[in-house]
Amino acid sequence: MTTLIQAPETSAAREHPARRRRRVDRLPYLLLLPSLVIIGVLLLWPLGQVVVMSFFQLNNVRQLRGDREWPWVGFGNYAEILSDPFFLTVLRNTVLFALANVALTMILGTLVGLLLNQLGKRMATFVASCVMLAWATPALTGTIVWKWLFDDTSGLVTWLFNALPDGLSNALFGRADWTGYGWFNSPLMFFSILTLVVVWHSFPFIAVSVLAGLKSVPSELHEAARVDGASPWKVFWRVTFPLLRPVFGILVVLSTIWDFKVFTQQFVLAGGTQDRSTFMLSIYSYAEAFSPPPKYGLGAAIAVILTLILLVVTGLYVRMVLKQEEES
Repeated sequence: MTTLIQAPETSAAREHPARRRRRVDRLPYLLLLPSLVIIGVLLLWPLGQVVVMSFFQLNNVRQLRGDREWPWVGFGNYAEILSDPFFLTVLRNTVLFALANVALTMILGTLVGLLLNQLGKRMATFVASCVMLAWATPALTGTIVWKWLFDDTSGLVTWLFNALPDGLSNALFGRADWTGYGWFNSPLMFFSILTLVVVWHSFPFIAVSVLAGLKSVPSELHEAARVDGASPWKVFWRVTFPLLRPVFGILVVLSTIWDFKVFTQQFVLAGGTQDRSTFMLSIYSYAEAFSPPPKYGLGAAIAVILTLILLVVTGLYVRMVLKQEEES
């Protein structure tokens, strides 16, 4: 009879399984540590500095360099901003602009995504590549192009309106000669053009994201719905939309964040910070901080308020997602 000789149990083998799992579970955090350090240096540190600045009265560059002391005002900057009636006007402009742009961007992006899903492979690739050119174009470059299009003397839009018959132009718009017309002088026209620019730049990302979500939906579900006599609208609303609800949710949150903090497009179209009637929170913060006389603490307080609004929006979305997961 052969006798099996057991090797002596090592300390590693005798280690409790739960303790061994705890040691192994630290590995993902160690791998994430370099990224977290970079994010902390590039994002959290500047954000912390802005929060600190919002509690001081800072009116010159020497204070920022540390050559002069920072007078403490506590929540004085926030009280000054929140008690200013102009802040309510700016907040209204920001909220209405964001709501309109999110709705238009989501609708247009979803329609384009559905169109791409119906095209053949080659045509869908070609159309998607053309659409993504708008997304790939830097915001500054694209806005300059749009500003040239609406130039009051040589812009394409001005030329097209001048090409209309005088009688038709007078009947529709009350003028025949559009040369010298200030497209950006009216707040309504300014926000309309700004919306056009932002939606043009934003909808390709929505379209491609929706297309990626549609590719994950089983085709059998759509075929079954069509066999039951469902119209294309009912197929989308009863089958596609419920399955892509998480995708639409995150796209709405991202669009809201982007549209709340639009700055480059507005600054370029307005030509600076002269027209206060079209201010939104981002450019309001910039104007208060850098327009003479500079008020860096006040501008920082507005930036913190904008950040808090976006955090609330993100928090509401996360809560909604968690609630849906609990119900499911």
